[in-house]
Amino acid sequence: MEDKSYKEYLEHIKTFIFDVDGVLTDGSLTITETGDMLRTMNVKDGYALKTALDKGFNVAIISGGTNEGVRSRLAALGISDIYLGAHNKTEQLQDYFNKKAIKPESVLYMGDDIPDYPVMERVGLPCCPQDAVQEIKGISKYISHKKGGHGAVRDVIEQVLKVQGKWNGNFSAKI
Repeated sequence: MEDKSYKEYLEHIKTFIFDVDGVLTDGSLTITETGDMLRTMNVKDGYALKTALDKGFNVAIISGGTNEGVRSRLAALGISDIYLGAHNKTEQLQDYFNKKAIKPESVLYMGDDIPDYPVMERVGLPCCPQDAVQEIKGISKYISHKKGGHGAVRDVIEQVLKVQGKWNGNFSAKI
């Protein structure tokens, strides 16, 4: 059986699910004197997440992290399906599928490390940032040219929305 190009999956995607650390962030942490862990997120990823929601896509977050600042940032973008403290991500994935009546083949999931592997086996389009670990690259149907926290989320969302004619950035017709 011949492998399909990842591009053949883009037109069927209705749901985006993302890990946080190493995908929406670069995976590094700054730890303050009080023990708080600070992360940096890319504003272009944020724009893409909000655009996907505005265009009617399901967007969810499944992360092992528990930082409430992360929840606040994502909720401010309009994401309501945020699973933090997910140590067995397949449980949260199945809960989300059941809650929203989602078909796994219509899902793009982006992860970067071993805890994402079991989830990535259960979706139609498993993806990862350019700097994901080798095992995750091996299961991914698409590896972004962008690193985690540096536009990898924007990359995959923009590709899906462009293929489906839903991306906001098609201004060339106006020039």
